[in-house]
Amino acid sequence: MLASPLRRFLYSPEDILEPHIRKGMNVLDIGCGMGFFSLPLARLVGETGRVVCVDLQERMIRGLIRRAKKAELLDRIDARVSQKNSLMLNDIAEKVDFALAFAVVHEVPDKERLLSEIGHTMKEGGKLLIAEPKPHVSKTDFDKTVSIARSVGFEVMNDLAIRRGYAMLLGTRGTRISRE
Repeated sequence: MLASPLRRFLYSPEDILEPHIRKGMNVLDIGCGMGFFSLPLARLVGETGRVVCVDLQERMIRGLIRRAKKAELLDRIDARVSQKNSLMLNDIAEKVDFALAFAVVHEVPDKERLLSEIGHTMKEGGKLLIAEPKPHVSKTDFDKTVSIARSVGFEVMNDLAIRRGYAMLLGTRGTRISRE
């Protein structure tokens, strides 16, 4: 579950996201939980933007929908339940401007498949922010994740500073990211 590690970071989602998000963007929130980042993302993309929120747990998606409706942001959110072996995102291939994978990659057994699927959704020039909590992920393991991301077609743009975590901003290369 993502809520517990996120609480321990003690930061503002807006502070992390605002430099990367513009109105009208299509954004992907992987492992969205109940919307810790999804709702701020929906505010940042504005009325013309869209946030696709994906989580493996149906109850998290139900909670996100409830919270989005209460915040009057549901019209900007596309909430989806993923499968264990697939994000189920073929319909948004090459449509995502920015993807967020916050405190989630370390929980996925097949990181290469996950990152390839995310890459498949990205527009050319799209960005992916991966962040992992230091209490759960070693620097070596985080570096391995970044290496896998590079092997599937992302390039390192910027090492980000996030309290009690490792974070990296990645971008798509000029060529499309392959997907098996």
